[in-house]
Amino acid sequence: MRTCEEPRPPNGQSPIALAAGQSEYGFAEKVVEGMFIVVNSITIKIHSKAFHASFELWQLQGYSVNPNWQQSDLRLTRITDPQRGEVLTFKELTWQTLRIEADATDNGDQDPVTTPLRLITNQGRIQISLKRRTKDCNVMASKLMFLLDDLLWVLTDSQLKAMMKYAESLSEAMEKSAQQRKSLAPESVQITPPAPSTQQSWSQPFGVSPNASSIGQYFDKHDMKESSYHLLISRLDLHICDDSHTRESGVLKHGMLGGAMQLTFRRMAFDYYPFHRAGDACKHWVRYSEAMEARGQWAKKLVNEFQSKIEKL
Repeated sequence: MRTCEEPRPPNGQSPIALAAGQSEYGFAEKVVEGMFIVVNSITIKIHSKAFHASFELWQLQGYSVNPNWQQSDLRLTRITDPQRGEVLTFKELTWQTLRIEADATDNGDQDPVTTPLRLITNQGRIQISLKRRTKDCNVMASKLMFLLDDLLWVLTDSQLKAMMKYAESLSEAMEKSAQQRKSLAPESVQITPPAPSTQQSWSQPFGVSPNASSIGQYFDKHDMKESSYHLLISRLDLHICDDSHTRESGVLKHGMLGGAMQLTFRRMAFDYYPFHRAGDACKHWVRYSEAMEARGQWAKKLVNEFQSKIEKL
């Protein structure tokens, strides 16, 4: 993979649907989604203007799950609401070992001496939720949860500085991509319900009557109001060590032994909602609390003040 200076245009319709000669969510999509994938090892190499990185995964598995993140009948792994013309699907990826390594590229923008950044983790998983339109399979919202167990990470100060440079080099490309997604974000429009078909019976959970009200309630319970990305680490032991050194007469000489710092985090979580508008409600957020409600009122007040100033101008 290679980072782009400018964001690429959207991919358009689903290639699965096009290859099957259809334009909407149908049998071909369901067959591909129902596949159970097992890969012994996979290596992903990423090249950027400032650095290159590699991701190595061992014993990767990908499969469909129900809304409670349990493997079950494939008919329970999707929720289709004909009234909305939308479908929810749920996936999970698991692995035994993940190795991440990043190093600076050989150019004049980087320091002559850099320390590669390395991270090795044990088993983890990614939970993916997708909401798509049934008429063209376009993704309307997504939810990505990256879950890790106990994690031990030893960092030197030079590695920490290198990590900040890598993040800085990616920030510009990520900002351009975010602006493109926001400009192309789907607005709330009235969608014409598709014609009923025999395949719709696959989306109904067992024991639930196939009426519009029950389907709508079940859909609302697991619906993604907006796209979001989440990282949850059960326990993180972070060791930061000083490896300062000086160069004298062209010879690398180490000074006195530096200091070290250990940080321990339990149940550390990061939540990112890229399309959330200032002043909008936060009750659908994963870790909603009353403190967020107070902050929401404060943000809404600032937005109203800003809009009033713009109207006067």
